[in-house]
Amino acid sequence: MAACYVGVDVGTGSARAGVFDGTGRMLGQASRAIRLWRPEPDFAEQSSDDIWQACCVAVKGALAEAGINPGQVKGVGFDATCSLVALDDGGRPVTVSPSGKDEQNVVVWMDHRAIAEAARINAGGHKVLDYVGGTISPEMETPKLVWLKQHLPETWRRAARFFDLPDFLTWRATGADVRSLCSIVCKWTYLGHEDRWDEAYFRAIGLGDLADEGFARIGQTVRPLGEAMGQGLSAAAAGELGLVAGTAVGVSIIDAHAGGLGMLGAPLGGTQPTTADMERRLALIGGTSSCHMAVSRQAVFVPGVWGPYYSAMVPSLWLQEGGQSATGALIDHVIFSHAGAAGLKVEAERSGRTVYALLNERLDRLAKDVDFPAALTRELHVLPYFHGNRSPRADPTLKGVVSGLRLNDSLDDLARLYLAAVQAVAHGTRHIIDTMNAKGYAIDTVFACGGGTKNPVFLREHADITGCRLVLPKEPEAVLLGSAILGAVAAGAFESVLAAMAAMNGAGEVIEPAGGKVAAFHAAKHRVFHRMYDDFMAWRGMMRG
Repeated sequence: MAACYVGVDVGTGSARAGVFDGTGRMLGQASRAIRLWRPEPDFAEQSSDDIWQACCVAVKGALAEAGINPGQVKGVGFDATCSLVALDDGGRPVTVSPSGKDEQNVVVWMDHRAIAEAARINAGGHKVLDYVGGTISPEMETPKLVWLKQHLPETWRRAARFFDLPDFLTWRATGADVRSLCSIVCKWTYLGHEDRWDEAYFRAIGLGDLADEGFARIGQTVRPLGEAMGQGLSAAAAGELGLVAGTAVGVSIIDAHAGGLGMLGAPLGGTQPTTADMERRLALIGGTSSCHMAVSRQAVFVPGVWGPYYSAMVPSLWLQEGGQSATGALIDHVIFSHAGAAGLKVEAERSGRTVYALLNERLDRLAKDVDFPAALTRELHVLPYFHGNRSPRADPTLKGVVSGLRLNDSLDDLARLYLAAVQAVAHGTRHIIDTMNAKGYAIDTVFACGGGTKNPVFLREHADITGCRLVLPKEPEAVLLGSAILGAVAAGAFESVLAAMAAMNGAGEVIEPAGGKVAAFHAAKHRVFHRMYDDFMAWRGMMRG
C-alpha cells in the first residue's frame, strides 16, 4: 500500500486539499469556498468554524478523487493565510467584529483596520522592528491585537487564545497548542534566532498583560517546521476529515511560505541546488496578493522587505519576504470596474472562455500594429498601490494612480488598461528584487506559482520586466505540495525538509526574458514607475499644505 500525504491550504476565498505521493505527484484535489465579511471599509473577517468545515469537505473530496483509502495517508500538513483567530477558554469563537457576532472571529490578513496602531508602533523605533524590514505592517498581528484591546475590550477579556490561522488548524486537528516558528516569527515579532518573545516590546505597545501571563494566549510552545504535532490527528478531527486517528500532522506554515517549499528545491539543468544557489532564487506566490520569498545563509537586512526571519521557511536559513498587497485583486478591479466589463463578461459566458483569455486575444490583435506587445502601453501607466504598498515602500496609506486615460470605453481600451495593470504588478516585483539585490542577494531566477501563472501575458511581462529567468514548477499546485511536504517529513518519510524538497520539487516550463528593445522599453517604463510614486508623494505634500 503506497504511502500518500495530504496538503491543506486555506486561502482568502477557499480551503483546498491535495493528495500527493512521495515523488510530489498530485493524485487528487478538491476545494470548498469560505465566507468573507466586510462590515466596514478596510475590515475583512471570516469564521474559524466555517474554515474548518471547508477543510474537512476539501480533504474528503481530495481522497475521493485520488481513489485511495484513508489508511494510505501517513502525514498531513496545513497552511493558511496569516489571519488572526480569537477563541475563548472552551475553544469557541470570540467576535473580532464591530457587529458583535462571535461567528466572525477571524481578522483576515488583508484587513487594514489597524493602520493607526501600526503607525504608533513604528514611531517607537523598537528593536524587534529590525526583523520586519524596519516597519511593521497593519497586516501583522500585534497591531491587530492592539486594535482589539482598544476597540473591543470585552473580546480582549473573553479571548483565551489568539492563533495565527495556520496554527489554529493544527490545534483543531490535534488538540496540541503548538505555535509554528514560521507564523510567529513572520507575523508576531517572535525572535526566532533567540527563541523568545521581546517582553519590553509588548509592554511598550500596550500589551503588557500578555507578558504578565507568560504569553500563554499567543504561544508558549514554539516548534520549527518539519516536526510532528503531538500524537497526530485526534479521533474527533480524524472523523471530520475522513482520515485515521493518529495520522502524523506537521507543524503548520503560512500559505505563501508553503509555496516556497513546493518550488525552491527544484533541480535546474539536472543539478540539485546548493544553499548558495538558493540565494539566487526567488519564489513568487501569486493570488489576491503576491509574496516574494528568498532565503540566505546569513541575515540580510533590507529596509521595507519583511525579515530577516530565522528558520521561518527553510530550516536553518534566513528568510526575506517581500510582497504586494493587491495583485490579482488589482487586475480584477481594473477589469471589472471598466465600462467595457459587462460586455466582456457576456462574451466570456457565451464562449465558455475566461475574461483573461479574451483580453489576451484582443491584445494579440492590437499588437500587430506595434513592434512588440508591451509597447501597447507606451503612454498608459499604472502605479499599483490601490491597497497600499507592502514592499519595499512599506506604506499602507499609498494610493493607486493611472496616467494616460482617454475618452474611450471600448474593449480595446480595456485590453490596454489590463495590460498596463499586469505590467504595474511586474514592475512592483522588479522593485522588490532590485532592492533585495542591492543588499546582497543575487536573484536571477524566479519560481512562480498561483493564479497568475496560468496567464501567458502575466508570465511574459514578469520575465521581461524583471529580467529574470521565470521557472514554473512541475507541480502547478506548489502551495498544496509544500504543505504535503511538511506532512511527509512529520511522518518520517524524509529526514529533513530540505531532503523532502529535493525529492518532491520539480521544474517545468522555463521562460527567458526578452532583451534588446523590449528590455529598453521596460527600463524606461520602470523609470516612469518610480517617477509616478515621487509625483504622488509631491501631490500629497501639496495638499497637506
